Amino acid sequence: MVKSLRGMNDILSEDYERFTYFINTATDVAQKYGFHFIETPLLEETALFKRSVGESSDIVGKEMYQFIDKGENDVCLRPEGTAGVVRAFIQKKLDKAGGTHRFFYHGSMFRYERPQKGRLRQFHQFGVESFGVASVYEDASMIMMVSDILKRCGIGYRLQLNSLGDQNCMPQYRENLVRFIESVEEEICEDCKRRKETNPIRVLDCKNEKCQNLYTEAPKLLNSLCESCEADFTKLKAILDMNNIAYEIDTNLVRGLDYYSKTAFEFVSDNIGSQSAIAGGGRYDRLVEFLDGRPTPAVGFAMGIERLMELIVMPEKTREGYYIGAMDTEAVDLVVQLTQKKRQTEKAVCDFKAKNLKNHLKAADKVNARYCCVIGENERKDGTIWVKDLQNKTEETVTLEKF
Repeated sequence: MVKSLRGMNDILSEDYERFTYFINTATDVAQKYGFHFIETPLLEETALFKRSVGESSDIVGKEMYQFIDKGENDVCLRPEGTAGVVRAFIQKKLDKAGGTHRFFYHGSMFRYERPQKGRLRQFHQFGVESFGVASVYEDASMIMMVSDILKRCGIGYRLQLNSLGDQNCMPQYRENLVRFIESVEEEICEDCKRRKETNPIRVLDCKNEKCQNLYTEAPKLLNSLCESCEADFTKLKAILDMNNIAYEIDTNLVRGLDYYSKTAFEFVSDNIGSQSAIAGGGRYDRLVEFLDGRPTPAVGFAMGIERLMELIVMPEKTREGYYIGAMDTEAVDLVVQLTQKKRQTEKAVCDFKAKNLKNHLKAADKVNARYCCVIGENERKDGTIWVKDLQNKTEETVTLEKF
């Protein structure tokens, strides 16, 4: 028997209901914030992610589904959503058009890593990206949007904040951090030794417990911010306070991608084990420029849908729509016609097989229909249909014209 590949799961039945409920909820919230849908290809040039996500990241270094296609192009399945949206933003010359551009997206991402609970090789993200707004109010808006989505889904969270500084304060901090790393280099893991050479700040994101204990003594970027970054971070905290959004400061929060600067944030849950991050993002003002676009301020976030699935509180189901069935084969064509007409304004399901009333009622209950509507020999001759309201437990026979 052929099975799905490891770490690539089907979404069926109850999972499908939760999945679509989340997508619909997040889409509604994003549209209320003035964001518009964008779809980018699953397959991109590998260079896009090497230049944006960064060769020092685990994603590029270890996890990409990368191959040479039949045209001898070096391509890969997208491991995250931001880089593709930025590429589209530049390719459509929106960076030169000026103004504000706000997008949301959802879809599959691919990373070749060890599958575990909440972490798959094919997974799904919902994300948003905003271009053209340098104000820290836009950062706060991103955080408030995630908060609204999680609240709508009944998901509790803790918000963690940090500032990664900018090109004015980061270089000096990087030098200080490298000196600290060198002082403990004999005790850190091989990944951290590699990161010291490529992107030192990424060592703070190391999941090795021994490394984490060592880095508690590392210099803190929050203590090295320039005046502008300090002012922005102070204002961000004030905006969140005014809007009753609680947060914690995490000086080791650097996010897993190389393109972030200034604001970085993560929403975490205490109910999903070690993979506690359920959403995260921040500002990436220089990424458009890195990909050969006109310098454009930008900020965004992404949410891993699989990690949220078991946390979503589904609304109570209500019966809706019509189930229409035939009690003899002569009525099947009429049932199909009636169902098709009903679908113009209502949800309607029909059964192509003649059954007795008991089985029709069971079938209507299975699809959670509000009305079970049946045509037998007598109804067919009289031009009527029997209708039972499964919610109010009432029934009546009405003319087809009235139905």
